Formats: sequence, structure tokens, C-alpha cells
Amino acid sequence: MKTNSAPNWNKTLESENIAESEASGLTPEQHQKKMQRRKQVQEERLERASREKGLIIVHTGNGKGKTTAALGMVLRSLGHGYRVAIVQFIKGAWEPAEKAAFQPWTVAATGETPRLEFHAMGEGFTWETQNRERDIQKANTAWEKALEFIRNREFQLVLLDEVNVALKLGYLNVEEVLVGLEQKPEDSHVILTGRGAPAELIERADLVTEMTLVKHPFREQGVKAQPGIEF
Repeated sequence: MKTNSAPNWNKTLESENIAESEASGLTPEQHQKKMQRRKQVQEERLERASREKGLIIVHTGNGKGKTTAALGMVLRSLGHGYRVAIVQFIKGAWEPAEKAAFQPWTVAATGETPRLEFHAMGEGFTWETQNRERDIQKANTAWEKALEFIRNREFQLVLLDEVNVALKLGYLNVEEVLVGLEQKPEDSHVILTGRGAPAELIERADLVTEMTLVKHPFREQGVKAQPGIEF
């Protein structure tokens, strides 16, 4: 027999609200007034934030999750039917799993345009390549490809994965990258990931998130990189 679970769900929410009130030392009535005020403040903020703008987004810091978070935005954009481009500045010597996962979006029916362009143009970590001149050449080739997408109005989102590392190591010129970012259409977004984002880029960006390393199994436990987690 089919039952309606809504009353139980409401009862659960009510219990959670009471628990929160008790934990904060508030009565249910005081908690309700507090939440009403919070809702009012949030609605006022949303009402004021009516402007739309293409963003320059930076994910940096020593913590894990910079590329992962950016790929979440890629997935959202694809879900909205947008065209997206990914240029990876370090990966390329191996096939990243995300490339395989996004592969269905990189092909299209005859006469149609793929929703996703995916280019892994690096040759691996610098301690693996051990050739600075070649690394610089590959980084600049990747940047030229990235500029094509940044300037193209058909792409609503462009992800420059690990480009901050190339900037940090001096493979790319910060000023040239900033000039390139100014060439993007007003309503498109660009995400730049990687540790060590330069101060000039952070100053220019609209949204900056710094991933902070608290614990890592490789450092504390000697656990190697695992499929699905690191690659």
C-alpha cells in the first residue's frame, strides 16, 4: 500500500530545527524569529544581486579539489546546453579519466557541433618531463589554443586546467595571460586552476577559491594516488 511520507519528512525537519535551537540555547520561538530574519536578509541580497556577468574564476591553493571543482562547473554548463572548452596545461602524457567521462560530449551527429572541446596538451609533471625549454613550448602552444576558445563567443565556459602552475614556473607571462583574458566576451566564463596563482591574477579575478590542505593520505599514510580520487 502506498503511503505519504511527507508528514514524516516534515516531522524530521521540525525535530532538526528543535535540536538546532536547543544546541544554540534558543527556544523554538526565538529560533523561528532568527530564521525569519535570516531569510529576509538573504532575500534582500538576492534582490540586489540582479546583474549577470561573465566571470574570471581562480581555483588555487595546496589542497586537493581545484580541478574537481572546476569540472563540476563544466558538467553544470553542459547540462544547460552550453558549449565548453577544456585545455589542460600539465596533463597530456597520460589519458585523464575525466577525458573519458566527458567523451560523449566531444562528438556530435553529422552537421552538428560538439558541445565540448577537450585538449590535454601537457606532457606531465615537471619532474617527469625534465626539459624546461620543451615545457615552455608546450605551455605556450596550450595557451594559444586556449586563446582561440576564450575569444570565441560560442563558448560560454573555458577551463584552463593547471595553467596557474605554468604561470608560477614562468612558462607563461602573467601580463600576456591577463591581456588574453580581457579578450573574452562579456558574458562568458573562464576558470583557471592550479596552485600558486600569481597575485596579479587573483587581483583581476571575480571569484577566487583557495583550497587548504588539512590532511592528505599520501603525506600522512603513504597511500598512493588512486583511480577515481586523484585521476
